[in-house]
Amino acid sequence: MLAEIRGLNEECGVFGIWGHNDPAQISYYGLHALQHRGQEGAGIVVTDGNNLRAVKGEGLVNDVFNEGKLSKVKGKAAIAHVRYSTQGNGGLENVQPLLFHSSTGSLSIAHNGNLVNANHLKQYLERAGSIFHSTSDSEVLAHLIKKSSHSPFREKVKNALSLLKGAFTFLIMTEDVMMVARDVNGLRPLSIGKLGDGWVAASETCAFDLIGAEYVRDVEPGELVIITDKGIESDMFADPANRAMCAMEYVYLARPDSDIDGINVHMARKRMGKTLAKECAHIEADVVTGVPDSSISAAIGFAEASGIPYELGLIKNRYVGRTFIQPTQELRERGVKMKLSPVIQVVKDKRVVMVDDSIVRGTTSKRIVKMLKDAGAKEVHVVISSPPMVDPCFYGIDTSTHEQLIAASHNVEEMREAIGADTLTFLSEEGMVEAIARPFEDESRGLCLACFNGKYPTEIFPDTVLPHEKDC
Repeated sequence: MLAEIRGLNEECGVFGIWGHNDPAQISYYGLHALQHRGQEGAGIVVTDGNNLRAVKGEGLVNDVFNEGKLSKVKGKAAIAHVRYSTQGNGGLENVQPLLFHSSTGSLSIAHNGNLVNANHLKQYLERAGSIFHSTSDSEVLAHLIKKSSHSPFREKVKNALSLLKGAFTFLIMTEDVMMVARDVNGLRPLSIGKLGDGWVAASETCAFDLIGAEYVRDVEPGELVIITDKGIESDMFADPANRAMCAMEYVYLARPDSDIDGINVHMARKRMGKTLAKECAHIEADVVTGVPDSSISAAIGFAEASGIPYELGLIKNRYVGRTFIQPTQELRERGVKMKLSPVIQVVKDKRVVMVDDSIVRGTTSKRIVKMLKDAGAKEVHVVISSPPMVDPCFYGIDTSTHEQLIAASHNVEEMREAIGADTLTFLSEEGMVEAIARPFEDESRGLCLACFNGKYPTEIFPDTVLPHEKDC
């Protein structure tokens, strides 16, 4: 899916490697695999056991790193990050991993997710004398660790993590240890792998495949994994809460070749497409096509279940760089056409089923429907492999207000009319949950469905009571 032009932007991605003689190079490849999770900036911080050194910049992984830069950061371990900003502004100071130096040693942090109580914690920390160098909510953790009166360092980290609310996976590194943490609800994915004698952590398992690492297990909610030269051990910084993996990881965010909490993303999306076909069996059409890339799996499933042939009716131009918001409608539409083109011979004089993964504002759906009809499609039936997004996300996807969501103020018929489709059908919430097929007994199957039903697994607006001095 064309995230930059449709209003739904990805999470960040984190990667870490411990016990390898070229950690920067391995991290570079790991970030390549996670590039879909963030295109605004990338960074790598390496430890050689005595010092932490950083290489980072704004832009894509290939733009930020080259052989010359990576050769200057030698060591035995690294943490790395690709960024899409949901909290905090752009700018180099917000590119992660964040790196801090003090008289007691150095600390680096990489974060995926969003802390819903970050502003409250910042107020508390600033009143206690902290000065923040970035506008990222991720920096809060570093200040909480430094301020903690607990000892040793592991206990400082556990105490700091226990004060955070929201969605997060953190990689934390000093000169001699890497720590890996996941929030108590497991809202964001994080896995551990093995590469030779070394250990790897990544937001998605597709990063393991690229570097040749073996998947070992997922980090558990509330868990802190500690990795040193002596090996790996597990601790808990808090008791796990209700399991609530973000459903959008399966719908849109993750790469199809990743396994999220043991469920392959491609197969989950394909099942969503099959279920969607059953739920809208009334549609008569000649061809099924998917909007590249995240909707292709669902489109294949829809075609298999419906018996309507699947075709490449839309082609994504993979060699176009990011296009920023243009000042006129004509230029905005031209930007869409640069990234996506209809195959006229496939759609002309045909009744087309256009499979998409979600509708946010509806503007891109409208442009694609118009593109297909301008190419000669007789009818365009839009089918969405997720329910309507009616509520904001506060956990790291940049749909944090109802105004950004067309489904929050329009019913399905109004949305159909707005995008110009002949019909519009969304997958039911029950159908999506069943298709993802997570092995949990509760009705949500351990998924966060807040953007579809407003049932948030954590406090969204925590009370204004700040932590007491003794808690830190």
